[in-house]
Amino acid sequence: MATDDMFEPKLGRIGDRGGKRARSYLSRVLAAANLARGGSGGRRGAFAGARIGRGAGVGRLLAQRDRYAAYRQRRVIVKTRIAKLAGKGMDGARAHLRYIQRDGVTRDGRPGELYGPDADKVDGKRWLDGHAGDRHQFRFIVSPEDGDQYADLKDLTRRLMARVEQDLDTRLDWVAVDHFNTGHPHTHVIVRGKDISGRDLVIAPDYLTRGIRERAAELVDLDLGPRNDRNIEARVRAEIDQERLTSIDRQLFREMDDERTVAALGRDPFQHSLRTGRLQTLARLGLAERLNDGRWQLAEGIEDTLRRMGERGDIIRTMQRAFTARGIAPAAADLAIYEPMAPDARPITGRVLERGLSDEHRDRHYLLVEATDGRTHYVDIGKGETLAPLPAGAIVRITPAPPAVRAVDRTIAAVAAANGGRYDVDAHLRHDPGATEAFAQTHVRRLEAMRRKGGAVERAADGSWIIAPDHLDRAQAYEATRAREAPVRVETLSAQPLDRLIDAEAATWLDRELVAAVLEPLRDAGFGQAVRDAQRQRRQWLVAQELAEETLGRTTYRPGLLATLQRRELLRAAARLSDELGRPFVETPAGARVEGIYRRAVDLAGGRFALIEKSREFTLVPWRPVLDRHVGKAVSGLMRSDGISWSIGRGRNGPSIS
Repeated sequence: MATDDMFEPKLGRIGDRGGKRARSYLSRVLAAANLARGGSGGRRGAFAGARIGRGAGVGRLLAQRDRYAAYRQRRVIVKTRIAKLAGKGMDGARAHLRYIQRDGVTRDGRPGELYGPDADKVDGKRWLDGHAGDRHQFRFIVSPEDGDQYADLKDLTRRLMARVEQDLDTRLDWVAVDHFNTGHPHTHVIVRGKDISGRDLVIAPDYLTRGIRERAAELVDLDLGPRNDRNIEARVRAEIDQERLTSIDRQLFREMDDERTVAALGRDPFQHSLRTGRLQTLARLGLAERLNDGRWQLAEGIEDTLRRMGERGDIIRTMQRAFTARGIAPAAADLAIYEPMAPDARPITGRVLERGLSDEHRDRHYLLVEATDGRTHYVDIGKGETLAPLPAGAIVRITPAPPAVRAVDRTIAAVAAANGGRYDVDAHLRHDPGATEAFAQTHVRRLEAMRRKGGAVERAADGSWIIAPDHLDRAQAYEATRAREAPVRVETLSAQPLDRLIDAEAATWLDRELVAAVLEPLRDAGFGQAVRDAQRQRRQWLVAQELAEETLGRTTYRPGLLATLQRRELLRAAARLSDELGRPFVETPAGARVEGIYRRAVDLAGGRFALIEKSREFTLVPWRPVLDRHVGKAVSGLMRSDGISWSIGRGRNGPSIS
């Protein structure tokens, strides 16, 4: 064309020569682009979603790195999680931000400091508030194997995120915190789920699983140099006797045949010695058997077994560190791992020795509980958000929470089956005339919980619930999800330590145990012995207070003992609160209605109470965990001898708490 303005279109039918040339050129471009991304120019395979998102081609390219170079490369562990922010996700994001900045994560034990690409200090609340309405965010944990050789991880993290921005072809909005509170220094990175144009940031799975890790390893190699033969040999030799899944095991698994047999012979003397030594260790563990032809047969399920053994070893070391820090040396037989899914799992009662984090990436926590059976149990309590903070020395009861369909689910399915696949309170009351409206409302709360968790049920526009024919299967899946997040139920029996209960003028856990017809069996060791001694001293205190009598070695307790002690403590606490609030206290007897604003929980030696504020006065009534979601809201309920039936909000269809 002579000038930029000259343009002469040539019209033609689809399929003419010009069109064929255009399509041929376009096909060549697409084929070249596909080849650059790691694909082929042949027929397209099944769609799997692996190529969706930024960094797809880079991720596949990095995954195909030379195996010899990767063998010498410094190792970096990168854990990735995509956190949804819809619903309560933003609350979880705030909690996560607070958690990674908690006390004791720096080398000198101070709180973690949030930093970004250009600033050493970032206001986390302000940063997160700017993301209101975002669909998701990315959370990474970057842990170099040789992270202890870095005085500061900030520079490494900033260079890594700059590489990631280049690979993804967009600027990223991110913050990070460095942690030095474990044996492996690591960095928590949070990346906003928006690209530079404000659209949802989608990162290809290949880049999330391999790309970031390879980029981090490249940088560590540049800083510290690749591993030499001596480093590699020392690390691999250390794996021979380990009772966990190792890199040698993974190599054996790749080479085993359909009969799970492998040869001990390696490609060189060093590899041969590694394989032979590891196979002998596996045989000692009962996970391998030597055959006559120089081959070895690996046990069924060996990979899962080794993984569980590694987890158990980590747990035992965690428990030993906790006791060492307290100058205690318990016998190995007194250390136990609580298995809530075991067929013979039973509840345990004990005091909390320690609460810790077993998996920072998945936010899984554990408790060390000194139980009345004389042993200390490691208890996986699941996600940290499922259990409020516990004071040191608190006495708790741990109960298994196995996934199972509940009676409420069966009732919902039965009502829906008789009502054209729909459930509502009116249909329930017609189906079961003996049921109360408050009882039916518990079924509505169950459906609402299932809807919020994963959409297992659907609420219609008229307020009724659409119940699928496979509702019980969906309820089972919902319970399985809950069991993974909270495998046990933790009931706080006393927020006060045991020694403060002996002479407390309150209805304590010791009193409830003494008044019970059957006492929990106590072992004459550890916490069991401590409880036995505390019970004896508490009986003596009750006799001195004329609340019990001891005759011929038998103790009888005054009728209404627990109510008397509870009222004494309640009146003392109410007097203090009355001065603080400037309002008089009014008792709430059984059978009376309670109405007011729920302000907060009040912890007493006899338990936790809810402070309900009225227009001119206040009252204290038994607390329930669900109340904490309604601080500052109007509540009403009916006081009963065994508790209280709450209603949150007002109106017939408002949720109630029994």
